[in-house]
Amino acid sequence: MKYVSTRGEAPELSFDEVLLAGLARDGGLYLPASWPEFSAEEIRGFAGKPYAEVAFAVIKPFVGGAISDGDLKGILEETYAGFDHAAVAPLKQLDERTWLMELFHGPTLAFKDYALQLLGRLFDHLLAERGERVTIVGATSGDTGSAAIEACRDRAQIDVFMLHPKGRVSEVQRRQMTTVQAPNVYNIALEGTFDDCQDQVKAMFNDLAFRDDVNLSAVNSINWARIMAQIVYYFVAGVALGAPERAVAFSVPSGNFGNIFAAYGAGRMGLPVAQLIVGSNKNDILTRFFESGSMKITGVSPTISPSMDIQVSSNFERLLYDVLDGDGGQVRRVMQSFRQSGEFAVSPAQLQRLRRLFDAQRFDDEQTSAEIAARLKSCGELLDPHTAIATAAARAEVRPEIAAVVALATAHPAKFPDAVEKASGRRPGLPPRLADLYDREERCVALPNDLVALQDYIRSQRQDPPQRQKGAA
Repeated sequence: MKYVSTRGEAPELSFDEVLLAGLARDGGLYLPASWPEFSAEEIRGFAGKPYAEVAFAVIKPFVGGAISDGDLKGILEETYAGFDHAAVAPLKQLDERTWLMELFHGPTLAFKDYALQLLGRLFDHLLAERGERVTIVGATSGDTGSAAIEACRDRAQIDVFMLHPKGRVSEVQRRQMTTVQAPNVYNIALEGTFDDCQDQVKAMFNDLAFRDDVNLSAVNSINWARIMAQIVYYFVAGVALGAPERAVAFSVPSGNFGNIFAAYGAGRMGLPVAQLIVGSNKNDILTRFFESGSMKITGVSPTISPSMDIQVSSNFERLLYDVLDGDGGQVRRVMQSFRQSGEFAVSPAQLQRLRRLFDAQRFDDEQTSAEIAARLKSCGELLDPHTAIATAAARAEVRPEIAAVVALATAHPAKFPDAVEKASGRRPGLPPRLADLYDREERCVALPNDLVALQDYIRSQRQDPPQRQKGAA
């Protein structure tokens, strides 16, 4: 298996090279040169299999021999053995057509665990074989950070620096990051928005001298392995609901477009995906795009679903590559223009092509809160604000001919207790293993939205003694 950059100028890489590189050196995102495909019989064979076994079947073609089958099986079994539910990604029926896929049974109570717990182990395995050490720098709107930190903490060959927008994540999300005392973990509260955090991470990757100096790598969904790992649960859900004989729709609360692109990838691999529904909050750049064909940046507004408070959806570039028929040069020109002007558009024919599969809907805070209250009353499920957007979007947009739509429960409601309590009158409690979270000491630094300041901090801190990081954001 070889991987190509969406911008067409970086060399093709193998899986292990793509995992450690993260972002392509031409600024693009990696994709498989060709998608592996499963037959209906192979998909049917996933029924009733343990999650790790399905994961092995789905992931093996992407790895392309970079890791032996025995090692890959062992890594996957170890990854998902630690999840709280035996099914790993269980399904619950909410009404006659709507199902909830619970993706919060990992160590940090969010869907990011399903990929990042695997990524941490893949990094460890390959770096140990190579005798190398990497510096991971990531940006988070809330959940990626804690999941990445949990996956990479105390690993001998990794330093991890995580940027979050100061004051724009929930207290639970922040504390899940800042209370980790591992000596290789550094939390940075950036003065700005998530988009600012994401821009700075990309700027560091595009500074090739800095990138090489610190051996930079990524765990954000710009890293292909994140998408690869998330494809698995779409196959698991689809087969449980009757695939390949019955097509399935998915409703995904989306900010950075990585999770729903994984669903698109499952469809490219043969899963009968009938519809993909993008759920947005007030920061509705994706919904506006699927309505108009124009991607236009506006200001970021804080909401009760902060993980979606995003205006630059990085992973959309991977879909754009397909929309532009794999023309990396055209993708590069579009993305350069987008960065300069804050806007680009696809043709009416290209939008029509996308709308055969994609629909989108937006929900403001009031509507999101109403959905939390309504679902608790109708079926007894307490949802977090992001999941509520997924269920509301499923109800609003599912097409009449579709028999089953799966809404993704991307986070445990206890990650957003204030918003959930205000909407429902019920305060969700943390699981016992996190019961003392509010009592744990925090460790974090606040830095300006300045590339040089960030690079200086990372250079000065990596591979130093654990007592080096002081202060609190």
